[in-house]
Amino acid sequence: MKTCEICQKGSRMGGTRIKLRGNYNPTNWSRKYPNLQKAKDTSGKSVLACTKCIKRMNKDGK
Repeated sequence: MKTCEICQKGSRMGGTRIKLRGNYNPTNWSRKYPNLQKAKDTSGKSVLACTKCIKRMNKDGK
């Protein structure tokens, strides 16, 4: 499963709602995945991390 190895962010189910004649019709369920990239953590090990964690690592490292 696609998850961030730092913050454990995973996929979520999301759907769209179409308004038809005054009522909402929930349709088109789809799975949304986090934006995972290969990056090196502080110890130099390669990990799959979301972009938010990569930004946080770069900010803390400087």
